[in-house]
Parts: sequence; structure tokens; C-alpha cells
Amino acid sequence: MLQFAQSFLAGYYLQIKFIHLVFAGMWFWSTSVAYTYYLVPLFRDWLKNPEDPDRIRLRNWAMERFDEGAILEHVAFPILLITGPMLMIAGGWTLVSSWLAMKLVLVVLVFIPVEVMDYYLAHFSLNKAKIRATGTPEAYEKAIRLHWWFLVVSTPIVIVVITLIFYLAIVKPF
Repeated sequence: MLQFAQSFLAGYYLQIKFIHLVFAGMWFWSTSVAYTYYLVPLFRDWLKNPEDPDRIRLRNWAMERFDEGAILEHVAFPILLITGPMLMIAGGWTLVSSWLAMKLVLVVLVFIPVEVMDYYLAHFSLNKAKIRATGTPEAYEKAIRLHWWFLVVSTPIVIVVITLIFYLAIVKPF
């Protein structure tokens, strides 16, 4: 079965790689500008005067737009989870290749848990627009703060690990 998949996919290796790289860029960069240039400055401003209703309103508006913008990221990630193994099969790579094994460990231990939490925060139970619609301001504020702390903690980790994964995939150092 694996040999059949490899012989079928091998002829499409470069096309699969192209799709994988496009969606890797979409996944990584789709929210980075919004986070860096909108959320961070607005949250820093809000922290200077957390009771100011104008700052709260702007912070909330930005976080809800961020949730909407994350849709691109959250469409791209599953495509990476599909095209990654396709590349592995098409290229004849195995886990004997240490660079690939390390890359997969990072995906499984870092990115899958981060993305599961991110889906939950942006689209499912802690979607801010849905919570706001319920008319429960305490739950809304709690969701905003939890999502913010998640971003503060996860962003530096994600930046380092994505850089490492790009390095591993391009250089294949071992």
C-alpha cells in the first residue's frame, strides 16, 4: 500500500511541496501582522487604564476581528497535516531521517496542542462574539483575558519552533 502511494505521489512531489509551502506561509503569517501591530499595542494601551470603556471597547473589537482572521490560519493547518505526510511518502522519507523525526516531534508536541487550544479560543466555546451575544460580560472578559494570556505565552514558543522547523525542512542538517 505504501509503495503504491509513493509511486503515485512521487510524480506530484513538487506540486505537493508548492501547496505545502503556500499553506505554511498562510498558517504562519496570516495572524502575525494582526497580533503584532493591532492586538499587542491595543492590549498594552488597555493595561495602562483597564477601566477605560473606550479602551475596553477597542480591545474587544480587535480581539473579535482577530478571531475572524484566524480562520485562514485554521484552514491552512489541517492542509499542512495532510500535505506533510504526502511529501514524506512522495519523497521516500522515513523517520530514520533525524531532521524529519525532529520536525514531526515538534509538530506533534508543540503545534497540534497549540492549534487545538487556538481553535477552541477562536471558534468554539470561547469565541468572543458568541459569548458577547449571550449577554454575560463576566464570561466575555474571562475569555478575552484567557485568549490574551494564551497568545502571550504561545507566541514566542511558536516563533522559535516555526523557525526551527523551516531550518530542518530546508537545510536537513542531520
